[in-house]
Amino acid sequence: MYTFSSKLKTFSIILMAVGILGIAYGFLNAPKDIHEVENILAAESHGGHGEAHHEEAKAEGAHAKAEHVSAAEVKEAAEHEEHLTHVLHQLQNKPWAALYVACIFFMLIAMGTLAFYAIQQVAQAGWSPVLFRVMQGITAYLPVGSVIFFVILVLCGLHFNHIFVWLGEHVTDPKHADYDEIIAGKSGYLNFGFWIARAAVFLIGWNLYRHYSRKNCLEQDEANDNASYKKNFKLSAGFLVFFIVSESIMSWDWIMSIDPHWFSTLFGWYVFASFFVSGITMIAMVTVYLKSRGYLEFVSTSHIHDLAKFMFGISIFWTYLWFSQFMLIWYADIPEEVTYFVTRINLYNLPFFGAVVMNFVFPILILINTDFKRITWVIVMAGIVILAGHYIDFFNMIMPGTVGDQWFIGIPEISSVLFFLGLFIFTVFTALTKTPLLAKRNPYIEESKHFHY
Repeated sequence: MYTFSSKLKTFSIILMAVGILGIAYGFLNAPKDIHEVENILAAESHGGHGEAHHEEAKAEGAHAKAEHVSAAEVKEAAEHEEHLTHVLHQLQNKPWAALYVACIFFMLIAMGTLAFYAIQQVAQAGWSPVLFRVMQGITAYLPVGSVIFFVILVLCGLHFNHIFVWLGEHVTDPKHADYDEIIAGKSGYLNFGFWIARAAVFLIGWNLYRHYSRKNCLEQDEANDNASYKKNFKLSAGFLVFFIVSESIMSWDWIMSIDPHWFSTLFGWYVFASFFVSGITMIAMVTVYLKSRGYLEFVSTSHIHDLAKFMFGISIFWTYLWFSQFMLIWYADIPEEVTYFVTRINLYNLPFFGAVVMNFVFPILILINTDFKRITWVIVMAGIVILAGHYIDFFNMIMPGTVGDQWFIGIPEISSVLFFLGLFIFTVFTALTKTPLLAKRNPYIEESKHFHY
């Protein structure tokens, strides 16, 4: 049985505590009204003279009121106020968006691991059963992450933030100034009631599979036949059908709808590749850690080698999807489509292309070598870069539509990652202490123990 070390437990608690403090700081520092926004923008434009400039502007405004104000000036003032309101929403979104990116990223790491586990069950793989308890430990985060994520979605619907533009109160009202014809045309699908109901169905469905597949696996340990294993096989096959449909819709609902005027038919696959490789990488990282602590004696360098092959292969698959989506849209140059990438190249140049280096160039240079796939420190280094790179990938997908050009990886972003990382470590390693680390009655366990590549 695995014992959760006091040092790792303390480390995870410290991460959560520091993360909570940083998240609170981000929310408390968000501007409350357009006057604060005006001060911020003035300070950015004029350095230390921002406050003086603001006072001067107020004086000029008072003087203008005393004189005749033309229609053009009134229009300009209204446009300026509208701009300030837009920037206010972006700056208020910043801590929410940071929380959202970290929350969905860590939840989908657990989801990617669960999908990989289900695939191993359906494929009746002979190499992987010695890793099943590691996978089940990682997926233990899914119920915790799902609850937090669902609460955030509900708060979005209650207008605590402006992450989803289509949730605005008047965007579907043709009589209102905020009316958006494109969003109104999608309102049959993009409305809060249907959206949150879909989220509930997906999250409950994923967690039910996680619960019953683990239950069957544990029952198999004490059984005299393979009935529980066969039950898991059928359950996993059904789950994968549900997963591939729900995953695509989830990616539209929770990520693509942040930019409601844009869509891509490749988007579901693209998001899947990102969190799938992250889940596999996390399996490798946890396995390497447990091996370093003297556990998982039946896991050999051949098992690590196979995990590294999946890390390499799915990284190439992600790159193929990234390039296919980018190249087709960029080459077609249709304004309503290409604006998605123009925004990211102009405003998010470093993270946009940096993600390609971290998620493609680095893995292909390091993991293409067969020998490197068996070296522990190489796996750890590659894993850290891949996980960080896919966090940046989710950052690129979510931030432009929520904070626009007001982005910065600062205290809210780092603190959100620290909090969910701490929660992830605490949940996963606590779960690993609950059951033996070997699925001893799996029909393929002996083959897995003696797997050699």
